[in-house]
Amino acid sequence: MTKSILFISIILISAFSEADAQRYGTTLGIRMGNNQISRTFGISAQQRIADHASLEAILQSDFNLNSTFSILAKKHHPIISKRFNYYYGAGLSLGKEESFVKNESDQTIIRTYGNNTTGVDLIGGIEMTLLNTVISLDYKPNVNLVGRSEFYRGQIGLSARMVLVKSKEQKKNQRQRQRARNKQNRPSFNEKLNGIFKK
Repeated sequence: MTKSILFISIILISAFSEADAQRYGTTLGIRMGNNQISRTFGISAQQRIADHASLEAILQSDFNLNSTFSILAKKHHPIISKRFNYYYGAGLSLGKEESFVKNESDQTIIRTYGNNTTGVDLIGGIEMTLLNTVISLDYKPNVNLVGRSEFYRGQIGLSARMVLVKSKEQKKNQRQRQRARNKQNRPSFNEKLNGIFKK
């Protein structure tokens, strides 16, 4: 009985929750990442660019041999409400990273560092907005195109970002800018009058 009530409550909340998948417009904070090579620390900035869509920039480093910059386009979908959602996306990454090459003849591994790398990042995760803070947990695989011997590296990341601009404020600002543009483009009364007489 209790499980049925809980299930029905979740469905009702989902049905009546707002369609937007985000409670924020602009966020900025920290990101901690972990993969098979290193642990990284960095900053993450995210900007909502449309309903259900955002751009995220991530700059992270292990302060030794691996530093990367990624720019990602992400699609968001609400789970229960717009405070809690899942997302996925893709983008490009640049960096300086270490690389490992296996020598087949003597079974040794040659390590190089300072490699300029370029790759494609994918991302998938969940996030929750709570007390003006967005907490997210994601998996970010990187497919190397240039500069590293390993084709693929995956990273688990945990981010905490402060909400700098809420989604309502962002939409309000956009409407005000649109009204100002429309006002500038709208002909004045004198221009309309002159237009009639010119005809």
